[in-house]
Amino acid sequence: MANAAEGGPLRVGMVGVGERGSYHLDLLLGMDSVEIKALCDIDDGFLYRAKKWVQDTGKPAPALYSRSKTDYLRLCDRDDLDLVVTATPWQYHAPVCIAAMQAGKHAATEVPAALTVDECWELVETSEKTGKHCTMLEQANYSPDVMTVLNMSQQGIFGDLLHASGGYVHDLRLVKFDPEREPWRLQHSIDRNGNNYPTHPMGPIAWWLGINRGDQFEYLVSMSTKARCLNDYAAHFFGDRHPYASMRMACGDVNTTLLRTAGGRTVTLHHDTNTPHPQTAEMRLQGTRGLYAGNIRKLYLEGRSPTAHEWQPLAEYEKEYQHPLWKRFDEEKFRTSRGHGGGATTPLLWRRLLEALRAGRAPDQNVYDAVTWSVISPLTEKSVAAKSRPVDFPDFTRGKWKSTPPISFA
Repeated sequence: MANAAEGGPLRVGMVGVGERGSYHLDLLLGMDSVEIKALCDIDDGFLYRAKKWVQDTGKPAPALYSRSKTDYLRLCDRDDLDLVVTATPWQYHAPVCIAAMQAGKHAATEVPAALTVDECWELVETSEKTGKHCTMLEQANYSPDVMTVLNMSQQGIFGDLLHASGGYVHDLRLVKFDPEREPWRLQHSIDRNGNNYPTHPMGPIAWWLGINRGDQFEYLVSMSTKARCLNDYAAHFFGDRHPYASMRMACGDVNTTLLRTAGGRTVTLHHDTNTPHPQTAEMRLQGTRGLYAGNIRKLYLEGRSPTAHEWQPLAEYEKEYQHPLWKRFDEEKFRTSRGHGGGATTPLLWRRLLEALRAGRAPDQNVYDAVTWSVISPLTEKSVAAKSRPVDFPDFTRGKWKSTPPISFA
C-alpha cells in the first residue's frame, strides 16, 4: 500500500487513547485520507472502545498493543505507519516520539514534548539524524484570537515588540484528585516545583515574538510561592487524616517566570493550577505602538484607537486582520461525532499537520518549537531550587534561529 508521500492515505498509530487521545482519534476518524492502523493503551477499556470507534466508521479493525507500558515499541516497529501520535502521561511523550523517529516514522505528541533538558536534546538530535518530524500538538497557537494578533504583529501594527505575558491559570484541583481522569498529574505537583505546564501560553507568545525565527531566549528566572491549596482541598473533601491533607507538595501554588530574549524582549509566564479561581486568558502583547490584552479581548493602538487611553474590542479589528487560515477554514467539516469539546482550534491544527506531512514539508510547529516551549519547565525547577538565580536557555537550533524566517503558512 502506498504511503502518504506517494499519494496514499496517512497511516497513523496512536499511543494512548484515554480522555485526550480519544479526542484526537475522533478528529482523525472524521478526516479524509487517514487510516488508523494501530492503537496502544494499557487500559483495555479505552483500547477496545477506540477499536470500536474505528470499526464504526466502516474501516478495518486496527492492531492492538497492550502488553506493557513499553508496548509502544512494537507499534513503532510496524512497517505500515507514517505517523505515531502519543497522548499518554507526560513521562512517556519523549520516549514514544524518539522510538517512532528511530523506527522511521514522524511523531506528534500532546504537551509537553519532554520533561528534562536531556530529553529535549535527544528529540532534536533524533529528528535531525533521522530526517523525521517531531511536532507538539499545541492547539493554543491556532485559536482565532491568537492568529489575529499574530497577523497584526507581523504587519507591524503593534510596532516594535517589547514584552509578552501569558499563563496557564486554571483551577485543576478536582482533576488532580480524580483517579479516573488524570491520576498522574497530581504526582508532578508532589515532586516538582516550577512551571509544570508552560506550553499553552508559550506557544502563541513564541510565534508572536519570532522565537527560533529571528529571536531566541537567553535566560530565565523563576520563583514559586509556598504550597497550601492542595493540602487544604484534600482536608476539606477527604478529611484531616487523609494522607494528602498533610503530604508535602513540592510545587508552589503560584509560579512566576521571567524570560529575556537575545533581541532585548521580555516574557512573563504564570502558572497556577491549585488556587480557587475561574479559568482566565492570561495573554498580553506589548509593542511600541500599542498592546493586546487577551483576558479582556481588547487592545489599544496609539494614534489609531479613537480615544486616547481607552480600550477597543479586538472584534473591531477582526474583519481586517483575521488570519487567512481562519478565513478559509470550514469549521463545519471538522466537528466530532461523539460529543468531544474543544471547538475548531484542534481540528485546524490537525488539518495543518496532515497537509504538511502529505506535501512533504515541515509542520508549522517543528521539533525546535516543541523542545523550546517544553524545556521551560525543567529550567524553572532549576531556578526555583537556586533561589531564583538566572538559568541559561539552551539554543536547540545551534544558531539557526538567526537566519530562520518568521512563521508563515503556505
